[in-house]
Amino acid sequence: MTNYNYAEFSTGDYDLDNFRGPQIGQKAPDFDLQDVNGAPHRLLDFDGEFLVLELGSITCPLFQGRRKSMKRLKDQFPHIDFKILYVREAHPGKSIGAHRNLEAKQQVANKLRTEDGELRTIVVDGIEGSAHMAYGGYPNAVFIINRNGCVVFNADWNNPEATAKALKLLLKGKPANVKSYFMPVPPPVLARTMGRSGKGSFFDFVKGLPVLIWKNLIRRNMLLALNRRGAVMPDADC
Repeated sequence: MTNYNYAEFSTGDYDLDNFRGPQIGQKAPDFDLQDVNGAPHRLLDFDGEFLVLELGSITCPLFQGRRKSMKRLKDQFPHIDFKILYVREAHPGKSIGAHRNLEAKQQVANKLRTEDGELRTIVVDGIEGSAHMAYGGYPNAVFIINRNGCVVFNADWNNPEATAKALKLLLKGKPANVKSYFMPVPPPVLARTMGRSGKGSFFDFVKGLPVLIWKNLIRRNMLLALNRRGAVMPDADC
């Protein structure tokens, strides 16, 4: 990857064979960032029992397709904090393109709140994507972090059903040994997200579709089914 804020999506911009984000039992990286209004925000500052940190962007169909389910989780678990780390545009197009500066990125991120009605805290990553890359660089990963700053659950691709199961186990004092399988989003969500992004985004996506199907839907899920899932206690100190 030579350009973090790529103008055209390519599967070559992601290492889909190796997720490099913090693993279960490791310390979650912390960053001094800003919210959509430019106010300073420490990424791992939270008051709840756990923090659910989801990575996303307005042009990511997977993220957009999970938002209703994540809202239900937020309502279901009032003592848990939920945040979005806004990263680069997953599928930039003519209408919503690559970010050129932090202010422009904040303006696009703010549309999640003003146009989409998102109620979770939105923290905007820097223009070079330092926090995004520290959390693995995938477009829609999710992490559950405890009060000690330790990752107690992660998934390179968010599956809200698995995230909900993980939270229930953690709140019962049990390890979140949950397998989070990759699930595609319905075609209408894909079409709506790409249409909003604009010309070029859907074509770039279709070019990479065979690789995405093989590496995410087939290979990843197969390996996940065959391998044991790591887990730590909810109050782990790392």
